Amino acid sequence: MQRALTLTATRRLAVRRHAVALRFRAAAAMSTLLVSRPQYAWLKELGLEEENDGVYDGRWGGGGEVPAPKRGEIVRQIGDALRKKIKVLGSLVSLEMGKIYVEGVGEVQEYVDVCDYAVGLSRMIGGPVLPSERPGHALIEQWNPVGLVGIITAFNFPVAVYGWNNAIALICGNKLSISYDLFTFVCVCVQLNRIVANVLGQNNLPGAICSMTCGGADIGSAIAKDERVDLVSFTGSTHVGKQVSLMVQERFGRQLLELGGNNAIVVFEDADLNLAVPSTVFAAVGTAGQRCTTTRRLMLHEGVHDAVVERLAKAYKQVRIGDPWDPSTLYGPLHTKQAVEQYLAAVEQAKQQGGTIICGGKVMDRPGNYVEPTIITGLAHNAAIVHTETFVPILYVLKFKTEEEAFSWNNEVKQGLSSSIFTKDLGRIFRWLGPKGSDCGIVNVNIPTSGAEIGGAFGGEKHTGGGRESGSDSWKQYMRRSTCTINYSKDLPLAQGIKFE
Repeated sequence: MQRALTLTATRRLAVRRHAVALRFRAAAAMSTLLVSRPQYAWLKELGLEEENDGVYDGRWGGGGEVPAPKRGEIVRQIGDALRKKIKVLGSLVSLEMGKIYVEGVGEVQEYVDVCDYAVGLSRMIGGPVLPSERPGHALIEQWNPVGLVGIITAFNFPVAVYGWNNAIALICGNKLSISYDLFTFVCVCVQLNRIVANVLGQNNLPGAICSMTCGGADIGSAIAKDERVDLVSFTGSTHVGKQVSLMVQERFGRQLLELGGNNAIVVFEDADLNLAVPSTVFAAVGTAGQRCTTTRRLMLHEGVHDAVVERLAKAYKQVRIGDPWDPSTLYGPLHTKQAVEQYLAAVEQAKQQGGTIICGGKVMDRPGNYVEPTIITGLAHNAAIVHTETFVPILYVLKFKTEEEAFSWNNEVKQGLSSSIFTKDLGRIFRWLGPKGSDCGIVNVNIPTSGAEIGGAFGGEKHTGGGRESGSDSWKQYMRRSTCTINYSKDLPLAQGIKFE
């Protein structure tokens, strides 16, 4: 793996037009460098140049020698450095990924927030002191860094997922090797690592503690297979996650998987529709359907089905579609042409399986990977397309009669990331939260499926992978635990009263 990382990361990374291809500009301008064009002068505020060095210098560094509170201080400095660049970094996310500007800024804010969270956590990590059954003995749990954390992440949240792993893993005392695809080239491969490396350098630590690579499946496979990588944290599709999981398991490695979600909102007859309708629009249309927490299934009680569909259709027509950099835009393009093809294929499959398109269903006649946000009704709850996570803005609307039916439909898909109900029934709320309710890792009431907070453990069950990033006790995944018994007496009693004389 070291050779692959060296060859990839130490290339001089050119910020070229084709690497961050704007979908809204004419092909004639493709030969110039973005950083040299007046409209992108803000790139220089980030310290970007025509050529930008990689960071891997042949040594990993790190390893937990710095005390945890001091590690927290370094992460605090990273958060402060990000605060100074939050708007330009948000612009860069929007430029490369295609999400609207406010979401780009919000994603950088998420990294800042998790840095704040990690700073406090750095003074709280610890295991219990347990009562020993043997006189003159102490029983404690000791937590230590796992070592090297290999992070393989996805295009849709290039800053936030980096931040979750980076901040928590660093305060736990680990070193990191982060791998990104070529679709998030400048944002993560150059600028974020530049900020982190500068902070590390100011604290007399090697920048290679957080090494960065940019490549494809070859780099991801190298990280997954290499026994020097103590923990592999993978964020991406369930399909690729299975491959990564098998490679890591083959060597009995540790893994943290954040995979797909086929998330549902359930709206009951007593729901406040003034909450349910805008929540559904935000969760289904935001980021053009390219979130793992996007709402893909909307289950409506038969008593409110028609009214909600009518209100949703009106709301969809008012969604402001355009350039992600325009502050008034609410909905931007899909990330790639491949995503557009997946959108068209899903629409066609839905029609073949009995679905009716209420709105959307077409590619938009404008430059870029724009498709219409789409609502489809009339499908069976167990239709094949309904059980398929397509990473595009298509919402399947299902009609149900009973609570038992709705809960069952929510749980019948293979993924188990996020879920939400809208109701005023207190008993139903606690049934939803309980053992016979939602089987997802995120279980919400009267809010959308998206919009997770820093303090709560983020992740899901079943084919979502079972991992948890950020929040709660997720730090434990970045550390190894030792149960330690200390005999401070002059005797040697055995546990469970065993005599061996």
